[in-house]
Amino acid sequence: GIVDVHAHFRMDAFGSDSLEEIDEFKYNSLAYLANGVTSAFANGVYFPYMELAAKRLVNSRQWTGPRIWASGPYFGTARPDWKSYSKEEIYDQVDYWAKLGLDGFKTKGGNPETIKHLVDRAHYHGLTVAGHLGSGYRNTTNSITAIDLGIDRVEHILGGYVLDSTQYAYPVWNKVDTTSQAFKKTVQYYLDHQVYFDATMIAPVYFTTLKEGFDYWKDERSMFTPYVRNLLPSRDEQEGSDLMDGLYMAMQRSTKAFYDAGGGDLITLGTDAPSHGYFLAGFSAHREMQTMVKAGIPEEAVLKIATQNSANALGKGSLLGSVDTGKLADLVVVKGNPIEDITNTRNVQHVIKGGQLYHPQDLLEQVEGNIGPSGESEVNSWFRYPELEQKAQQIKSHHQ
Repeated sequence: GIVDVHAHFRMDAFGSDSLEEIDEFKYNSLAYLANGVTSAFANGVYFPYMELAAKRLVNSRQWTGPRIWASGPYFGTARPDWKSYSKEEIYDQVDYWAKLGLDGFKTKGGNPETIKHLVDRAHYHGLTVAGHLGSGYRNTTNSITAIDLGIDRVEHILGGYVLDSTQYAYPVWNKVDTTSQAFKKTVQYYLDHQVYFDATMIAPVYFTTLKEGFDYWKDERSMFTPYVRNLLPSRDEQEGSDLMDGLYMAMQRSTKAFYDAGGGDLITLGTDAPSHGYFLAGFSAHREMQTMVKAGIPEEAVLKIATQNSANALGKGSLLGSVDTGKLADLVVVKGNPIEDITNTRNVQHVIKGGQLYHPQDLLEQVEGNIGPSGESEVNSWFRYPELEQKAQQIKSHHQ
């Protein structure tokens, strides 16, 4: 089965002024599983108790979905109520969420001190830490510093010696010269420390007019309610972004260069695809694989990236990632040979999770027309499913 290490169950609020983003777990879970994504690390959430509730509902088979490996709240300025926490406070938070059953942590907007304390305490619990990092500018953390602090996985860009600590990361990275000594030295640092790299190459496309690989092989928009579909303008009306266009291209050439330098076993699959009503993250796992091949990575290597590499990065490689005796029976069966044409991964015929067989079309029929509010009166409440809210409240009350 496919392992998405940068999964998001997140949606925008479809017109709400009071909510910027929410996490939708019930129907998104069905869409993930229908696409052969049998494991999803929800990489930073705004509703961590609901994430844990969804994990428990899926594990108990009250809901259907992938294995949700919970990440809990962001550690850093991406958390809405984040403030400057002491070492002891960060330790207490890590202990608290680890006790509740988190499977790893995510830092976004974390400074070096935050990352040090987070990594140290997460590793104490045997858990990994992923990082959305910066250049070192404005109290962000460069990947070299984060690697020195023991981070397990870096997302989006390799960063490192290429970046300038007096400037934001992306404008500099967009001009990355993969033949430069700064780039080569950065790559070697990852290799020497065996740090995973989650490229998320399709993520910038959601903010651009680029279309390549973003065709529909299923009617993803039909998964949203008629209210949502009517609310959204055509994607053809979306404005371009030179910054994101450039980032997409830089991600492709730098990830390929990392692969060529010996980093193939350290690249993982992550979609980083919060939905704005046009696409769903489960489908975009296949778009990410297609983009990797477009960048020049061989199909066979991409399949390993999407399965065993990603399982290893989560610390679950002994359970997931390959067909082997003693591993969990998570499998996806596709029509056609993806080693000949990677887009054959889209042709999912059967999904097996934990030995149970699922038919993709049956799963998608449960999703169709259900994501999002059915009208203006539901904008602020549609994702608060009673069974999820009840379970989340039980988790919160029991441990506080």
